[in-house]
Amino acid sequence: MKPLVIIPTYNERANVTHLIASVLGVDPSIDVLVVDDSSPDGTGELADDLAMGNRRVKVLHRQGKLGLGTAYITGFKYALARDYDRVVEMDADFSHRPEDLPQLLATSENADVVIGSRSVAGGRTENWSWLRRSISKGGSLYARYMLRLPILDCTSGFKCFRREVLQALDLDAVNSNGFGFQVEMNHLCNAAGFRFAEVPIVFPDRIAGESKMSYKIFGEAATLVWRLRFNRSAKRSRTPEIGGPPVPTGSAKRRLLGDREVISK
Repeated sequence: MKPLVIIPTYNERANVTHLIASVLGVDPSIDVLVVDDSSPDGTGELADDLAMGNRRVKVLHRQGKLGLGTAYITGFKYALARDYDRVVEMDADFSHRPEDLPQLLATSENADVVIGSRSVAGGRTENWSWLRRSISKGGSLYARYMLRLPILDCTSGFKCFRREVLQALDLDAVNSNGFGFQVEMNHLCNAAGFRFAEVPIVFPDRIAGESKMSYKIFGEAATLVWRLRFNRSAKRSRTPEIGGPPVPTGSAKRRLLGDREVISK
């Protein structure tokens, strides 16, 4: 197995060094890709320093705060172009625990999409307010009912995709860019007939830094569910020939600045 863990960052300097070391320590086969949105606190530069000392650490720099969804799409295309066969989404704030990675990867042997779930038996959140917990559970129930998703935790951002899933989907057609991105990806995978599995995780509140959650993000996710519910165009794309070279598409332009790979749109 050749896994890539994608970690989008914006002002996560307080977390990134310890997190990357913890992820790399889980399994020697895991590589890490940091996708940094020009963090003012120097997160990207710190990640560059870590990459200079470890070939398993990769860094992409984007010009400006472009959002969570596009960061993951950028990471997915990077993974496909470099023959990774498992791709993991992971937050930079330690709310996704590195010690839960092995069960996601192991479960991906028998499932196409593996969700790190707070809602199955053994899964839970820690140090959340009742309001945050209610909003999370209500949002997940709403998305599950409206989109007929076969999972309990529809908004989890800790998940593992098999390569074949990302190859089959039209990544450039993904429209959401906040936390609704997780719902849209689940919807597209379900519409394409891929197999889901949920594994229990513990989801603690972030250790350091500031949350990126906002009312705007909640509003986008709520509107997105309605749009997806009544959009019948979600179809499975033709799966590329296994072993054939995937060709990332889209308008992203890459240029090298020293040892920094910069992506702009």
